[in-house]
Amino acid sequence: MSIFIDSGTTLLVQGITGRDGSFHAKQMLEYGTRVVAGVTPGKGGQRFEGNVPIFDTVADAVEKTGANTSVIYVPPPFAADAMMEAASAGIRLVVCITEGVPVLDMTRVYPYVKEKGARLIGPNCPGLITPGESKVGIIPGRICTPGPVGVVSRSGTLTYEIVYQLTRAGLGQSTCVGIGGDPINGTSFIDCLDAFEKDPKTKVVCMMGEIGGTDEQEAAEFVRDHMTKRVVGFIAGQTAPPGRRMGHAGAIISGSAGTAAEKIQAFKDAGMGVAQRPKDFIDLVKERM
Repeated sequence: MSIFIDSGTTLLVQGITGRDGSFHAKQMLEYGTRVVAGVTPGKGGQRFEGNVPIFDTVADAVEKTGANTSVIYVPPPFAADAMMEAASAGIRLVVCITEGVPVLDMTRVYPYVKEKGARLIGPNCPGLITPGESKVGIIPGRICTPGPVGVVSRSGTLTYEIVYQLTRAGLGQSTCVGIGGDPINGTSFIDCLDAFEKDPKTKVVCMMGEIGGTDEQEAAEFVRDHMTKRVVGFIAGQTAPPGRRMGHAGAIISGSAGTAAEKIQAFKDAGMGVAQRPKDFIDLVKERM
């Protein structure tokens, strides 16, 4: 089992002929992901890598191929329209990799996508991977291996670090999800924790947060009140000075609400294991298997 994607996922790539889209579409194809279509306005009728048909619109791609998932590699000014176009066409899972999407745009996108009944992951995220089955986004497949550990993170780079450490220690992953760190994103920690709780394959969850906002505290409350599976957490930015923007646009401390200390205490109060360094995950996960 897994969450959100599996071997049955049929993927279309919006922006497949661009620099990033073409590079990562090849990576996903090589991993074994079922990439069934690409979308680039004005290039309909062409083919990518000789096999993947390209369409002018997402609606045409969905009608002709039955794609159920979309991954978006388009410039920030066009990302909002791309996300809404995918949801409008009946795509059930929309993954937006694009960084720098204006927050004002996301105030329109988020309610629209939910109204259409789709799940959005991102923007400004690395996507997700179910090792051995499907990769949607930019998480390197070679560092992942199938197993019982669920992974969810706001930071793309930290996702790679933890997954690599887990794999080296022989701890495979069920699904790894990078939700992105922007102030408004489509899928929260709680959404992922709830999905991992319901996934019979996932035995332990690794959750990587960072300073700023209250998402981690709310996730800790969810773990305390609704989860039977063990969760290990980590907070990045523990040495950041108050008021200083660090990393993602959403990572800013306001008073005490967004500090690393406040988040770590919330984890402890919820009975979660707390990693001080990424490599601490290994022993903490093994203790909870």
